[in-house]
Amino acid sequence: MIKLHHLRFSRSTRIIWLLEELGVEYDIEMHDRNPETNRSQDDLYAVHPLGKAPTVEVDGHVMVESSAIIEYLIERFGDGKLAPADEADRAPYLEWLHFAEGTMAMPILLTLLGPRFGGLGDALGGFVGGEVTKLLDYVDAHMDRREFVVGDTLTGADINLEYLLELANLPGLLNDRPHAKAYLERLMALPGYKTAIDIGGPLVPGLGG
Repeated sequence: MIKLHHLRFSRSTRIIWLLEELGVEYDIEMHDRNPETNRSQDDLYAVHPLGKAPTVEVDGHVMVESSAIIEYLIERFGDGKLAPADEADRAPYLEWLHFAEGTMAMPILLTLLGPRFGGLGDALGGFVGGEVTKLLDYVDAHMDRREFVVGDTLTGADINLEYLLELANLPGLLNDRPHAKAYLERLMALPGYKTAIDIGGPLVPGLGG
């Protein structure tokens, strides 16, 4: 049995989506953020010392890191689902799967969180802004005339990338990137995504569900 520890308004929504697409049985335990700090509370730290979401209990191991969880669950339970059908697509699939958290996440999150802490300052703000422009332009160009990021079907790479694109879209960063925005809209229209939101709630407070 797989047990997912889901922190509301977090990356762990993507793991609900993944598990629903895989069609495997799982348990889910909901965790709430501290209303004052917006951080995880003691109940999630009791599961894993980092108190991170997603956290998954699977095969006797308590596992964190979204990309690793996605890759492992697909290999362990996917039976071909959500993995590239063509072996030639495996290298780009892994590249895009890990691109989301390895390269794209930090600049996007800094852009969104910066205003809460008085801004990033001219030097850091300029650097981060340049990175965000480069990364989103890269995704937009890649998605020209593509339905999915790799191959012809939904994969774990799409599920991992969607979260960052949805965050980037909040302040309108996809408005001038039509291919990336259309791709995001297609992903958000999928039944599995909608089910994940119904179960776990929206990615950001106030977006509805």
